[in-house]
Amino acid sequence: MHFPEDTTLWYALHVRTRFEKVVARNLRGKGYEEFLPVYRRVNRWSDRTKEIELPLFPGYVFCRFNSSNRLPILTVPGVNAIVGMGKNLLPVEESELDAIRAVLKSEAYCEPWPFLEVGQKVEVEYGPLAGTQGIVTMFKNTCRLVVSINMLQRSVAVEIDRDCLKPADAVRQKKAQDSRDAMVLSQDF
Repeated sequence: MHFPEDTTLWYALHVRTRFEKVVARNLRGKGYEEFLPVYRRVNRWSDRTKEIELPLFPGYVFCRFNSSNRLPILTVPGVNAIVGMGKNLLPVEESELDAIRAVLKSEAYCEPWPFLEVGQKVEVEYGPLAGTQGIVTMFKNTCRLVVSINMLQRSVAVEIDRDCLKPADAVRQKKAQDSRDAMVLSQDF
């Protein structure tokens, strides 16, 4: 895949363990657009409980930049590498990042989830995650939508009402049929 020289795309940065927030802050300070998706978890110790914020994709931070100007990114303390194949950087699909943003914006409980390649791909028909696609699974008697960043082979699961899910192909076919129906109606008038 070849992109024009001035194109800024999203890339995954492999970062030092537990340095995700520091790297994100340093990238932001240098004027880069970064994305560090986090979730909240309650930790319980014998003497107290505390809600902590953890990265959804431990060891990774996403950053938008021009691939021909990667040196400033690589010099940020804590950045180990930019994910790619050899010297070729692999951009992250913006639609996958948008799906993660939609999950976070919904404020539904979510957590890291093992990457799934098999399973039925679904699309959310209504609600705060409308239009989001992912894979449906069941866990502890609750329906979960698993949204993935394929390149990293990492996923996030969010609890969701099963009634708002439809097979992705069915949703796409319904939209196409609605579009054809609208064209037929406009030709009738």
